[in-house]
Amino acid sequence: MAEKTYQVIVRGKFAPLDDEQRAALRERADEHDVFRAKFTEAGTVTYERSLAGFTFRCLVPATKYEDETAVIGRAEALAVAAVAGLGADCRDLKSVSTDLDDIRIRRRVTPAR
Repeated sequence: MAEKTYQVIVRGKFAPLDDEQRAALRERADEHDVFRAKFTEAGTVTYERSLAGFTFRCLVPATKYEDETAVIGRAEALAVAAVAGLGADCRDLKSVSTDLDDIRIRRRVTPAR
């Protein structure tokens, strides 16, 4: 049972692509625009037409016994699978995570009139 949720961003590069892979990724680039990015448990991949790299955003539920390393490992496995689903491989993954319990929302205080 998940007791915490982490928001994870995985950045990486595409492994060397052949012409077919490049064409297929460019054809679907609009579907993977940054403006379509969402943090979900399935995650979303975004990339630009230059195909220099990609970003994967996801939510990872975790138990109180799982540390950040385990959470990032799970997120990176999801990222690798998502990129493979696009017909490519990836390399040079770098990830950052945020425990959503650590986010503090500061409410604007409106001055009294």
